[in-house]
Amino acid sequence: MTIFLQVILDGLMNGMLYALVAVGLSLIWGVMDVINFGHGEFLMIAMYVSYWLGFIFHIDPLFSWLASGAFVFFLAALTYQLIIKHTVGKPPLSSLLATFGLAMVLKNICLNRFSPNFRLLSDTVLGGKVLHMGDVIVSMPQLITALFSLAVMAMVYVIIHRTRLGWTIQATAMDKEAAELMGINTEKIYLLVFGMGGACVGIAGGLMPSYLAVHPEVGTLFGLIAFVIVAMGGFGSIPGALLAALLIGLVEALSGFYIAPVFKYVAVFGLYLVVVMIRPKGFFGW
Repeated sequence: MTIFLQVILDGLMNGMLYALVAVGLSLIWGVMDVINFGHGEFLMIAMYVSYWLGFIFHIDPLFSWLASGAFVFFLAALTYQLIIKHTVGKPPLSSLLATFGLAMVLKNICLNRFSPNFRLLSDTVLGGKVLHMGDVIVSMPQLITALFSLAVMAMVYVIIHRTRLGWTIQATAMDKEAAELMGINTEKIYLLVFGMGGACVGIAGGLMPSYLAVHPEVGTLFGLIAFVIVAMGGFGSIPGALLAALLIGLVEALSGFYIAPVFKYVAVFGLYLVVVMIRPKGFFGW
């Protein structure tokens, strides 16, 4: 029973992190109908920002997530101005191919400058610390990252559903032309939403070097899982992203432990196929 609880807890903590990575993609996809294939590479860039701040200036990821989130916010805003702005309203394949090209550029720049080596911060504030809950052992870096992810998601949910800014974002998502007729500057809303999506994944990436290694390929798998979460949860749905992420975290942990580690992603993507066959719009799609 102790082992089962340990696996469940690990799955839930991973799921909360996946949810924060996916919520930015969900916002962008739900509001702008844009497929950002470079989302995983934004995560990788954020991890490198946090890593180098820790390695050079000894700033712990517990604090450097602020810089990572801000950096990726501006990177995402720049991406919107230079690339995405010219694909909005065009076939979805336009943005997909454009952001795929951006992902390749970012990945290869990091490969060239930082090599494919895995880099891990040592002597972080939470490094090696654990919390004992009976016989269950909880990794403090993972726990703090999971709880922080949940708090950031809650903040994004409140912004979208309880503030005037959030109402303008929802109006733009529902009917861009009608929103413009009501005086909403949809261009600025798109810029802000794309930046917010980048900031969410930037915060997640800023926290992760406290217990995960950084390398140029690290964002690829997280990006794929984020796409699966958004599709399962429903485009633009924050609760849907959280539910799907927790479910994927549990399936990944249980199948990886009780079947085989190499089988866990087979189970994750198999679950995705089952869900979209039964409900193509996802849990909370509309």
